[in-house]
Amino acid sequence: MVRRFIAFLLFPILLLAGEKNEKCPLMTGDDIDEEQLVEYEGIKVYFCCQHCRKLFNAQPKYFIKASLELLPQFEALKEKLELDKVTLLPQRFCPIQTKHVVTPDSPTVEYKGVKIYLWDEDAVTAWKKDPDGNAKRAVEAGLLPQLSK
Repeated sequence: MVRRFIAFLLFPILLLAGEKNEKCPLMTGDDIDEEQLVEYEGIKVYFCCQHCRKLFNAQPKYFIKASLELLPQFEALKEKLELDKVTLLPQRFCPIQTKHVVTPDSPTVEYKGVKIYLWDEDAVTAWKKDPDGNAKRAVEAGLLPQLSK
């Protein structure tokens, strides 16, 4: 009887743990490559490339919280992982690579006294070619809340 009760309680967690992400949680527009995976807290997370896998390993809780809608396998573990203690940046995506998640460790540029987070050094270079145009497009797309105030 106790075994059945425990199984009943764990069933939703086991169901969610069996789910997998279909899109990369870092490059959110990219499909996963099933060979690019990490196991975190006993749950498999799939990525589009080795670079994303490496970035995730450096800050797994940040990326889980930032991309929870793409990672259904972690929904039941939010409390255990203490995701409520993870503070996300107001800016979620790169203004150049608009489907790429940024973190506090991402490269930055200063624009009119405001820190802008970018995906990588290529995005920094692209930003610097037309900062006003890039800022305007990103604000219109809702990508730079720190400039929308």
